Order: sequence, then C-alpha cells, then structure tokens
Amino acid sequence: MSTLTTRDVEHIFEALRKGLVPERGIDTFAVGIEKQQGEIHRQLELVGDREGSIKFLRGGYGCGKTFMARLAILDAQAKNFATSFVVVSDNDLRFHQFDDVYRKVMTELGTASCPRGALSDILDRWIGNVEAALIATGQDDSDDGFDALVRQRLDENLMSLTGGHAPPDFVRVIQTIFDLKQKGDFSEAGSLISWLCGSGNVSSAAKRAAGIKGDISSRDALDYLRGVLEIVKAAGYAGLVIVIDEAETILRMRKDSRHKSLNGIRQIADAAGSYPGLLWLFTGTPEFFDTRHGVAGLTPLHDRIRFMKQGKYASLRQAQLELVPFDADRLKAVAIKLRELYPTNNRIDLETRISPEFVDRLVEQVTTGFKGDVGVVPRQFLREFVDQLDLVDQHPDYDPMTQYGFTPKEPSVEEQHILAGQVPLPPDDVEELVPQEDAW
Repeated sequence: MSTLTTRDVEHIFEALRKGLVPERGIDTFAVGIEKQQGEIHRQLELVGDREGSIKFLRGGYGCGKTFMARLAILDAQAKNFATSFVVVSDNDLRFHQFDDVYRKVMTELGTASCPRGALSDILDRWIGNVEAALIATGQDDSDDGFDALVRQRLDENLMSLTGGHAPPDFVRVIQTIFDLKQKGDFSEAGSLISWLCGSGNVSSAAKRAAGIKGDISSRDALDYLRGVLEIVKAAGYAGLVIVIDEAETILRMRKDSRHKSLNGIRQIADAAGSYPGLLWLFTGTPEFFDTRHGVAGLTPLHDRIRFMKQGKYASLRQAQLELVPFDADRLKAVAIKLRELYPTNNRIDLETRISPEFVDRLVEQVTTGFKGDVGVVPRQFLREFVDQLDLVDQHPDYDPMTQYGFTPKEPSVEEQHILAGQVPLPPDDVEELVPQEDAW
C-alpha cells in the first residue's frame, strides 16, 4: 500500500469531488481488481524481460477502465518503468496520424520522479550513466578530452541500441543536445528536446544548430519512438508503458478518420513484439471492440485481439482483459476505505455520522436512478459520498442519515445512453465494414 502524504490525500479527494480518477494514491482504495492487477503485473514482467507486448482493457462505462489504467501506470513506475498516459480525443489527437500520437506520448512521458515531460531528465540520466561507465574504466572527468570521449560513447551507444536504424535526424539532435548542454546553452538544448518530443513550434535557428529541417513525420514517428525507448532503457529504466485511454472515442470520429485510426491500432498490434521493453495498454468499451463500427469491422485486427469467453469464464491472459462492473458490496467497500482516508480532526464523529448503515442507504439511493445498475455509477456515487464527508466535516449539526434527502432520482439523457450502452455516432455512419487494407 502507498505511503500517502497530506498532499496525496488532498489530491485524491479533490479529484473525486470533480468526478475524476486521481493520478496517485488510488491503490489505497482499489477493491475487487486483484486478478486483473495480477495480469498487468505479468505483462510488466514480460516487457521487463525485454519482450514487447500489447494489452486491451475491456469494460463498460463505470467498470473502472481509467482507474485500472492509472493504477497500471503507478505499478509500472514503482517497478522502475517510464510511462505515458494518453487520452484519445477527436479534437487534438488524430490517431491515424502517428506523429500526433507520438507527440502526445512524449508530452505525457513520465517517471516516478518526474511526472510529465521527462525526456530531458531521462537524457541526463543516460548521459550520466555513460560518464560513470567511463570514469569506472579510469577516465578522468576533469580532463579536457573527457567530453569528447562521452560524445563518442553516446554515438556508439545510439548506433548499438537502435541497430543503426534510427533516423539520421534523431542521432544528430541527440548529439547536438549534448554539445549544447556542455556549453551551458540550456535554452537551445531545451528547444531541441521539444522538437524531439514532436513539437512543431521550434525555431528555425534551433533546427539549423542540429542540421535538421521540418518536423517529425507520421512515417518516421515509430522509428523515433524506438529510439526513445532504447534511451529510456539505457538510462536505467526497466522499459516504457504507454496507456491509450478511451479508445472508444474513435467511434465518434468521421468515418474516414475512424477507419484509418483502427488500421493504426492494427499496425501497432502487429509491431508490438518488435519493441522489446514496451507495453501498449489500450482501454475501450465492448461497443468499441465488438461492433462493426469498431474493431469487429476490421477483420485483421479483430482476428488478432478477439475476446473469447466460455459462459462466465474468460482468460485473463488473452489480448483483451475484461473488467467486471461494480456491485453494491464493492461500492460499499470503496466508501469505507475512503472514509478511513478522509482528513478530519474528529474521526470518531465522522465515522459515527457516516456509518455503514448510511453507506448502504446511499448506495441504494444513487443506484435507484439507474434502475439498480450499480455498474455504471461509481463516479457519481463517489462524488456524492465525498460531498457527504465534506458536509459532516464542515457542519457539526449535519446528520446525513436524516438530512441527505433519500428520494428517487431519474437518470439524465446522458445516463440513459450509458444504460443502453450507446455512444453517439457521426451522422454518416451506416452498417459498413472497415476496409481491410486502409493506409494512413
């Protein structure tokens, strides 16, 4: 279990008040996902042993896909992986253009010590490892020629790590970043790190310093990712875990973009094994995986990652890892854990007024509007529950059991769509299969 700071606890409850999944400390109130978490740990062991892998988290709305993905990020960082958490968006992430995906992956690149934008820190660690290795062989780091030896070793490592297949611009930019840092020109080095992260807003002067033109293209983005992956491992990390959250957003894209995005996922799935130390983790709804508008409409992808189930039994080790809906007991268990975490100066009073009996009634109340379907309401329930904790903490005379107002609630239009398992689709969508061989 995590050792939480006061700031971590505040972060947890601030996120829950907004209906969001906290980014840290969530293992302290994770309930009922031990088997699924065990499979994620198995995947981390695989890629830590220099395998490349891809896994798909499958679950309906409210099953905890984002929670599980966030937990996977925390588990990965605890096991010394670098990570990136990317949310699919039909506005700023065109998934069929891999330079967009690469840019988002690099923007969200993090480690346990550097949550976002960690490439600069990773590069420094790699350079530090090279310097330490040279010193260990008897080289004097105060010698005038030491920097030249480091640069030579960096060049050799780059060629060795990437098998000589890294794009020439990738190598030149790394070399130039090192030279600029040694000169103390950290601003220019930072500009080139931004370029290496996929930014299209880097000055021409910075590009000229490295002898490069233009930006990273969709065609080259996977090769750049391979280079970054090798540097991550050379910096001492076990590997890289990339989460692509809310893949079902692809269903809302225009038909041509959706087709190309699905083909992009197919290409990633096909190439995953050739990236030792890299785990891709996608989350999506059954509608995304099983309908003709989604994965089921692209036969080559569907055949590779088809979900199989025998009655109520499904293997955790197949391509899709199923997350099961919440039930009332699981919601109650989460609530009690949160009550224990809640920061208060009068814990006895809090636990007296927020009693197990109140939690039972609140579960029943919040699920009533969803016709008893507990599986779609975890965020709504937790937001209501945290609000009750806040009211008790702030008002000594507030009695939730008598003053909450237990009355039936009807679901909103959005909630009705969730109950029906529906995602609004673009108006041009008809029952048309995705072309099997579509290109970016």
